[in-house]
Amino acid sequence: MKYLKIIVILLIGFTSCKTNKKVVEGAAIEAISTKKIINNHYSNNFNQKTIDAKLNARYTDKKTSATVTIKLRMEKDKTIWMSATKLGFPLAKVLITPTRVSYYEKLQGTYFDGDFSLLSKFLGTELDYEKVQNILLGQAILNLKKGDYNSKIDDKLYEIYPKNDNELFGILFFMNPDNFKLNRQEIRNDDKKQLLSVSYSGYKKIKGEQFPENIAIRAIDQTNITTINIEYSSVTFNEKLTFPFEIPNGYKEIILK
Repeated sequence: MKYLKIIVILLIGFTSCKTNKKVVEGAAIEAISTKKIINNHYSNNFNQKTIDAKLNARYTDKKTSATVTIKLRMEKDKTIWMSATKLGFPLAKVLITPTRVSYYEKLQGTYFDGDFSLLSKFLGTELDYEKVQNILLGQAILNLKKGDYNSKIDDKLYEIYPKNDNELFGILFFMNPDNFKLNRQEIRNDDKKQLLSVSYSGYKKIKGEQFPENIAIRAIDQTNITTINIEYSSVTFNEKLTFPFEIPNGYKEIILK
């Protein structure tokens, strides 16, 4: 399920952004309230109907490395679709809707067709469609307006952190003071000894939207360090999209234990 892991970590990767130096360098950051930081974050929500993107991703862990091309298509609030290929050869596809997650991998001839338990298993926390969509759009995976948070200025970024940190699970948000998009998001699961850190090297403005250009992802667990480096080759908004997906006959179903 290597290519499924790549796609899942790609989904996680969209949660956090670290802009390049020319964005964070400059005048001192204004100290503002946590409420204002959070409100500014949500006032910059993604405001397009669809995304059609192509990106190159290099995956490395202690056993393997692979370079793949990912096609990403999304219709906001309705459908997320990804297709992974290598040298034009199809490897895997995933289709996500508000009620279902479907996936198949050609090399191993396996598939999954069910709820969000497969994605939740890889991340180590419960996911739903809204959370996954927020991940893809550079928005906080948690609803910051519903929780209790503090903030501080850290390395010319606004850091948002829970007032009452969970002993087993923790999350930090780092926001760009120029556009209040997420620069970085760190997710920690002490019970499973997992840590995920993601940084972006820059944003590109497309039709008024700030969209990441390059992403570096680092995932650490008890036995392995996984890195994924991502570079976008094209991004367009509001195109008419299709989401072709059909699980081939004879594939073996992935059963979660």
